[in-house]
Amino acid sequence: MPEMLIDYYKAIEDSSAKMLEAAKSKDWDGVVRYEGTCAVLIEQLRNQSQRQELLPEHRREKVRIMQRILRNDAQIRCLAEPWIAQFEHLFDGQPHTMH
Repeated sequence: MPEMLIDYYKAIEDSSAKMLEAAKSKDWDGVVRYEGTCAVLIEQLRNQSQRQELLPEHRREKVRIMQRILRNDAQIRCLAEPWIAQFEHLFDGQPHTMH
């Protein structure tokens, strides 16, 4: 059981990495399992963050962890929905306008 807030972030990152490995091997049941683990850890983090603050020396580490989690998530999405990657390539180098 994580004791400090940074431990929750590390546990979420670990589960995120396992989710990515499962997606790479097309183990979609594993992806769902690790996604559930992430959801539980995120809820625990939310609850614990109301009781304690992230130590100042852990703030940079949190940012690096969050960046890795976001990269994992993007890779998982591309593996789970390959059409997204194809769709994004259509807009590479194109100006983006909002209507």
